[in-house]
Amino acid sequence: MPSPPCNLRINRPTPTTVSFTVSTRPPLTTLTSRLIHYTAVASRIIIAASIILILATKWCLWSTKEGWNHLPAWLSQSLPGQGAKFVAENAMAMYLVPVSMAVLWLCARRGYTEESLLILRTLGIQTTTSSPTYLSTATTRFIPTTSIQDIFIHEAFKGFEVRFYLAIVVEGEQDVVVVFPTLLPPLSILEQVWRGARSCLYEPKA
Repeated sequence: MPSPPCNLRINRPTPTTVSFTVSTRPPLTTLTSRLIHYTAVASRIIIAASIILILATKWCLWSTKEGWNHLPAWLSQSLPGQGAKFVAENAMAMYLVPVSMAVLWLCARRGYTEESLLILRTLGIQTTTSSPTYLSTATTRFIPTTSIQDIFIHEAFKGFEVRFYLAIVVEGEQDVVVVFPTLLPPLSILEQVWRGARSCLYEPKA
């Protein structure tokens, strides 16, 4: 299976610090791309809030005959509140709940994968892989500079194809640490990261 289309962003705030980020999200470099991205985020928030309001209304109506009064008056009397009440009154819970959970799950999904390599020459290396949803935290690992023995590009078979990957040899560990393990970006990106990482870690001080 080929690598998903991804792009590389490099940030070098100081001569001894550099960050490489590989992402499947298109770069937000134009006004149109920013508008599409933030519109999609806003739509997810609105849809998720609407689903939560409908479920809360359904719970109030189910728990007591006067349950609708449990919600704030300004909310229950608003247009979204009235719409949520209409849906809650007419939708059966056995269908409403699973459909709502599925929609909330889709809204919470990130929709893209992002992995990064942060290099601090005097401290070490931190690898980060974004979580699949906005509700969970990213997976990170920090490797002290004193534990780093080497950084290299290697190749391996994945299925019926050869894939390249960037690996860190850590002192005292039998297995190498694979950088960008989820995306496995193409060789052209790996070469840029490899050169930049070695330059930042091993470049002699001026």
